[in-house]
Amino acid sequence: MVSQFQNPRQQQPQNQQLIQQVTQLTQTINARKAVLIAEMTKDYMEEEQKIMGEYSGDPLIKLKAREVDLRAMENERKKEADQAKVENDRAKLMQAADIADEKLDQNEKLAKLRAGVSLAKTGVDQAKVMIDD
Repeated sequence: MVSQFQNPRQQQPQNQQLIQQVTQLTQTINARKAVLIAEMTKDYMEEEQKIMGEYSGDPLIKLKAREVDLRAMENERKKEADQAKVENDRAKLMQAADIADEKLDQNEKLAKLRAGVSLAKTGVDQAKVMIDD
């Protein structure tokens, strides 16, 4: 019976390790994505500045530059929303881990209580046998 109570406890460190690995991988991916976006935006802006230098008086170029700026702002907003989602997901994972820990503790307490009741019942049955004899 004791081995049944140890399995959930042994799984707990594995669950925590998986959660940490997923969190670490997500952070690495998001960091790399942010670097790539920044590099691409920088390169794009440099090219735009070259072109703008050549056609600085053209209203279509100014309109296109504004469009690029708006697109860059939208990309930044999306990046922040993605980061917020990652933080929210991480909080959910941590909460799920806490709930799982609490459930394991409750199951362990319940099993001990059942074992105690079973022992008490056995003791009562033995007492009845002794009284009847």
